[in-house]
Amino acid sequence: MKWNRFTLKTKTEAEDIVICTLAEVGIEGVEIQDKQPLTDEDKAQMFVDIMPEGPADDGIAYLNFYLEEDADTEAILKDVKAALEDLRSFVDIGEATITESQTEDKDWINNWKQYFHQFYVDDILIVPSWEEVKAEDRDKMILHIDPGTAFGTGMHETTQLVIRQLKKFVKPGMEILDVGTGSGILGIVALKLGAGHVVGTDLDPCAVPAVSENKEANQIEEKSFDMMIGNIIDDKEVQDQVGYEKYDIVTANILADVLVPLTPVIVAQMKKGAYYITSGILDVKEDVVVQAVKDAGLTLVEVTHQGEWVSVTARKD
Repeated sequence: MKWNRFTLKTKTEAEDIVICTLAEVGIEGVEIQDKQPLTDEDKAQMFVDIMPEGPADDGIAYLNFYLEEDADTEAILKDVKAALEDLRSFVDIGEATITESQTEDKDWINNWKQYFHQFYVDDILIVPSWEEVKAEDRDKMILHIDPGTAFGTGMHETTQLVIRQLKKFVKPGMEILDVGTGSGILGIVALKLGAGHVVGTDLDPCAVPAVSENKEANQIEEKSFDMMIGNIIDDKEVQDQVGYEKYDIVTANILADVLVPLTPVIVAQMKKGAYYITSGILDVKEDVVVQAVKDAGLTLVEVTHQGEWVSVTARKD
């Protein structure tokens, strides 16, 4: 069986949010091709003394996704293009042109699992649902995570940056709002650290079953983690459902281009003294997010880095 391959041309800084948008219309197994230079951490894992010079980063990414030969490609591509046009209204996604080619049969949905194994974020062990916890690790803080078709395994630097900030600021009984929840990993970490209740919002309906499954895998009570689907930036109904001046911590692991319009809105959901923990920020966009935080009247608390990614933490005084 052959597959039809579609290649979407976008910007490297928009890769994550475009992939999430594709997932919203049922596209899974996306491959990324770009010219971003290797980080020092990447280079350290390669068994060569001298790295060859790669092509200059041109800021362009090609995202490949695959449809079966008998799929209704016309209808699916129509949905993809409509979703991309909606996304374009608040994120620069570049050309967003799509070209078609053909490839051999592969298990695109599950092949990625061979690269996702249990690992630590400091003293927190993250274990995929298909692996067993080793006997010597059973006394550790353990998260059982299966991202499904929603973003969030904990392997990405942006997620790890937020996890480390949660470890600093979560106190027992806190109310947490997680914008762009994905698999629910940040909310589950917060609850395991002692938070009392989490509300998650996401644009992707896939987040609902992903969060539900991960709550069950981690013995999280149903009532302690609520999910809402919708755009909190401009949807008053979602804002009202989430509630105002009730959260001790708001997390948002999203791209900088989304954090800028989100920040002045989300201040209304925060209690006085609440912390706003953001990530998903490329280092070249650090100043933009810091300025957005200050313009919203928040006090900058800390900026942390991992690789080329940045987390900005602020407080509502």
